[in-house]
Amino acid sequence: MPYMMGIDVGTTGTRAVIVRPDGHVVSAATSAHEPMRMPKPGWAEQDPGNWWQAALAAIRSTLQQAEIQGADIAAVGLSGQMHGVALLDKANAVLRPAIIWCDQRSQAQCDWITSRVGRDRLVQLVSNPALTGFSAPKLLWIRDHQPEVYGRAAHFLLPKDFVRFKLTGQFATDVSDASGTLLFDVAHRQWSDEILDSLQIERSLLPRAYESPEVTGEISSEAALLSGLRSGTPVVAGAGDQAASAVGNGIVSSGLTSATLGTSGVIFAYTGSPKLDPGGRIHTFCHAVPGKWHVMGVTQGAGLSLRWFREQLGESESWYARQVGADPYDIIIEEARKAPAGSDGLLFLPYLMGERTPHLDAEARGMWFGLTASHTRGHLIRAILEGVAFSLRDSLEIFKNMEIRVNQIRASGGGSRSSLWRQIQADVYGKDLVTLFESEGSAFGAALLAGVGGGIYRSVAEAAEQAIQIRERVTPDMENARLYDRLYPVYRGLYPAVRNLAHQLARFGQEELK
Repeated sequence: MPYMMGIDVGTTGTRAVIVRPDGHVVSAATSAHEPMRMPKPGWAEQDPGNWWQAALAAIRSTLQQAEIQGADIAAVGLSGQMHGVALLDKANAVLRPAIIWCDQRSQAQCDWITSRVGRDRLVQLVSNPALTGFSAPKLLWIRDHQPEVYGRAAHFLLPKDFVRFKLTGQFATDVSDASGTLLFDVAHRQWSDEILDSLQIERSLLPRAYESPEVTGEISSEAALLSGLRSGTPVVAGAGDQAASAVGNGIVSSGLTSATLGTSGVIFAYTGSPKLDPGGRIHTFCHAVPGKWHVMGVTQGAGLSLRWFREQLGESESWYARQVGADPYDIIIEEARKAPAGSDGLLFLPYLMGERTPHLDAEARGMWFGLTASHTRGHLIRAILEGVAFSLRDSLEIFKNMEIRVNQIRASGGGSRSSLWRQIQADVYGKDLVTLFESEGSAFGAALLAGVGGGIYRSVAEAAEQAIQIRERVTPDMENARLYDRLYPVYRGLYPAVRNLAHQLARFGQEELK
């Protein structure tokens, strides 16, 4: 039997899965990354070499678990965190730590891009405004602040594409991941010569962009020795984590939407043509389905907010989890069950790393609002779960205004494993929330794309039809949904009311570092 492998280079770790053509996940393994480095507020960096070592460990582990040989893998697909910037020199050595997706240091470069190209022209050319999350401002920050590094750069690679290079020796990417660089003509699915000329970025820095199921190279003999895969195994282009996750969730036709709760949170909808939000609040990217597109809204600090609570305020739950061999998140979320829907009027803004949708504000700051002496830890935690769901609802409201149909929402990511968080999402969205039998998300989608490129399926749609099945449907609790409908306008008005104060605090923090 032929098997497919998907590899997802995430923020906290790299995951590999082995999948049968019927969609059954035979084995899965994750190797953790070193913690992201945040040398200054709003900065976030990782070592690309750590991605590669984690990928090797995950590949070897999943092959061992499945008790199969590398020769049994028909094809490999790649997925990964988007927007990161890894730079290599002519000898293919890494020049500096990669600046990753949640880094916010490049606002001045965003302003320069917008001024130089023009906001409207920029959206016409690359379908998106200049945001600190995208790759191009990060590249320009390096050029402005570390010209000696930029001057030695010969190759710019996105995170998953660095692992591809190590596996195959090829410099390549896919159209969905390239869409998040701000250098890609999303409507025409190619690098934008006009943007490159305007920003004076050399085209030679960029990898070739493929459609997601296309084969980009083969496992090299050296990578085969290190990983256990067979030399010559085809490696397909794959997709950015959100497009790959959407494939894994079957979001390959209109009316279907996904809600992914990982470190960030994403609402993702399929479109048959490029659809643009005039306000630039949501992103329009190429889909992993050839010739199709998608829109997505992003909450920077979704699962990140809960992780922050665990690391900074959840030591007691973490200690107890270690004693009983439990997941600390399960214990933390169980505490939230003690608080009622609406958290007795307590709201949380999950803007711990700035925000993208709907505010496009690198200086946005998080907060609890409405605290009283009667609130408990359970209220604080539940408010985080609700605040993240409200933030994702912001994207759904924009979709509604753009007349993008949302018939069903499919949940994925680590946050989807919590029954309470799933119910909160269904209640806040006012929509059925569906989970699938396989919830591997991006790695699973990458494996399905490998199946298309390896000839196991004829198309991405066929892969989704054969491999994806619904496990559970969560319907909204109408009483809670009505309560959240009353609370949502308060949430929506909160950040605009404090935006100027948040900016003052952000600048105060920057001044203190000087």
